[in-house]
Amino acid sequence: MVSAPPNASTRASVLVVSSNKGGVGKTTVAANLAIFVRALREDLPVLVVGLDDQQVLDRMFGLRPLLPGEGNLKHGWAERSLARVIQLGQYGVHFVPSPPDLTLLKARAEDPRTLSRILAASEWSGLVILDTKSDLEALTLNAYYAADRILMPVSDWSSLEEAGKAIALLERLKLGVDRARVVLTLVDLRSKLEGGGLHLVDRLLDEIERRGWPCYTTHLSRSPRVEMLNSSQPRPLPILQHARGSIVHSQMRDLAVEALADLGLGPPESGRVRAAGLARAAAWAGETIGSLRRH
Repeated sequence: MVSAPPNASTRASVLVVSSNKGGVGKTTVAANLAIFVRALREDLPVLVVGLDDQQVLDRMFGLRPLLPGEGNLKHGWAERSLARVIQLGQYGVHFVPSPPDLTLLKARAEDPRTLSRILAASEWSGLVILDTKSDLEALTLNAYYAADRILMPVSDWSSLEEAGKAIALLERLKLGVDRARVVLTLVDLRSKLEGGGLHLVDRLLDEIERRGWPCYTTHLSRSPRVEMLNSSQPRPLPILQHARGSIVHSQMRDLAVEALADLGLGPPESGRVRAAGLARAAAWAGETIGSLRRH
């Protein structure tokens, strides 16, 4: 059964996770950020939309396979509203099923303001997280026009240069660099540059500061444990429940708090309330996964 979004007159806050380079943890950030935000702010509806055809988010959040005739993002785009195709998924996060093929969707995305209008017509009242494809094409441009904030994961020098291309694009489109936020991902403090002994992460931070790019203080460490969660079958497993006690768990929590504050979605809850929310979300996730396995 499709779950309709909350009825509200206020505009949703839109957070885009985007990189023109693959392998920087983009979808991992988008999916787990949604789960942590939902745990931290139980009163805040969270909707995740994947603008690609990899269907990772479907496997992460889907409670069941799609039934014949059920809509996905392609149908919502054609109807100019996502209201009919939004589903309530795992961990209390809503999502829109991904289309099996992006060809028709891209053809309908030539106007970069289309997605902004679709989100407005959908009347979603909380937070929307958009996970883009690793490109700067039509759907990604639509996400940029709709965005309040654009998180740009950077894990190495190559992804830093790709972030530079995206920031230059924001300038050309007159959308403003101020909506971009660089976030360091897959950080390995053991990695040093040849000669001088300077750590790669320090070199990246120095260059980001030199270029004057807005950057979150929270970074995400490289973790074999998280990589195993991402490759879990039949669905990826969340950091919230399956990496508790790890450095990445606390970093993802801090990133969620930082993003919420940056979007002006209210002060973070007290430590006691926040911890209770995380515990409830983890318990809910365990019950849901257990139910799926039994069936």
